[in-house]
Amino acid sequence: MSVVTNTTTIGAIDAPSRRNTELMMMVFAIAISVFAYANVGLAIDGKLPSGMLGYGAGLVLLGGVAHLAVRKFAPYADPLLLPLATLLNGLGLVLIWRLDQSQRLIQRAEIYYGGYSPDAPKQLLYSAIGVAFFVAVLMILKDHRVLQRYTYISMVVALVLLILPIFFPEVNGAKIWISLGPFSIQPGEFAKIFIAIFFSGYLMVKRDALALASRRFMGMYLPRGRDLGPILMIWVLSILILIFETDLGTSLLFFGLFIVMLYVATERTSWIVFGLLMSAAGAVGVASFEPHVQQRVNAWMDPFAKATMDHSDQIAQSLMSFGSGGTLGTGLGQGHSDLILFAANADFILSTVGEELGLAGMMAVLLVYGLIIERGIRTALAARDPFGKLLAIGLSAAFAIQIFVVAGGVMGLIPLSGMTMPFLAYGGSSVLANWALIAVLIRISDTARRPAPAPAPSPDAEMTQVVRP
Repeated sequence: MSVVTNTTTIGAIDAPSRRNTELMMMVFAIAISVFAYANVGLAIDGKLPSGMLGYGAGLVLLGGVAHLAVRKFAPYADPLLLPLATLLNGLGLVLIWRLDQSQRLIQRAEIYYGGYSPDAPKQLLYSAIGVAFFVAVLMILKDHRVLQRYTYISMVVALVLLILPIFFPEVNGAKIWISLGPFSIQPGEFAKIFIAIFFSGYLMVKRDALALASRRFMGMYLPRGRDLGPILMIWVLSILILIFETDLGTSLLFFGLFIVMLYVATERTSWIVFGLLMSAAGAVGVASFEPHVQQRVNAWMDPFAKATMDHSDQIAQSLMSFGSGGTLGTGLGQGHSDLILFAANADFILSTVGEELGLAGMMAVLLVYGLIIERGIRTALAARDPFGKLLAIGLSAAFAIQIFVVAGGVMGLIPLSGMTMPFLAYGGSSVLANWALIAVLIRISDTARRPAPAPAPSPDAEMTQVVRP
């Protein structure tokens, strides 16, 4: 074993890259997805789906390209991140295709839009572009520490991405979309990556002042007034997003990410307490006068009330889907989550998992998400540079908060947000942003696990002579 002598990597000379392990896991992930696809076809039509060969070939092509890119550009990266993302992406395609077969959704689309266009082929196209994003990030970003140079530029980009939807028409009560002709994107999905880069660079510089310059009060370390500035600014911004865009999910993600990274950088529990108090105060204050947020809170508190059902029965249908799924589920393709209607394959896709795969399937899917977060945290622990540690934690926290916000919303734990489940839900913005997020995590893990370089030969060694008695 060798001891690391630089500040960026740790490892042993000739350490295994684990690329063959990754390849085997990729085969396993694609096999599960193809099996699920065949299962849905057998449940709906009693025969294997006609597009099964194309679906399997598409997944193999996308997974193969991504694996070859990691093998070429990040040979020492974590071997689990890519297979886990591929598995979720593959299962998401199956769930979206399963909902495409719903006669109820087809008839609704023909009545309201004059025709029906399946979403699964479009999601497969988005997945291909997402993998292209993934490969491009690995090719361009040779060293994650380069991102530290763009700390404040990242903040500006994130703010622009968050503010832009204000100038576009609202969709389903929230202004989180930018629509340009037939194309539309949700910029908040990309903003989370730039926010994580900004927070990592900012806390690299300010963490000592935030951690050490504080006063003890009732067992908690209170930050100085001058150090409260950043958190107050972030709190105000998150509240403004909630007010002007009525986007509860992005607001929670924005503020929660900053609190988590502050805690990791300073190890002060007081930041968590302050963050929760300020978040609760802001949410209660906005919910008391903003109609759309108020409506979501009312739907959360009493989803089966007549007033709620008259406006939207999505939450009630979602809860009934989870209830009818029971422990083992009704089986893929045999549920009725399409009663949720237009958002069944987007915000509410987890309801299909809960009904057709049951509690066991839900736990399995959440476990896959948990493994991605765990590998991200493990990457942060292995990274030797503080910026890499904070960035890996930030990206993992953003991923975890988004999953909590979406899963908590559809299960009635918290008010419903406008965010989508990473990789599973239909939507190009989400797929592209999350593949880019996984690529950055893979780049950091490659740097963290890369073996130390062999020591340079010492010129003094040649001068040394062994003198035998």
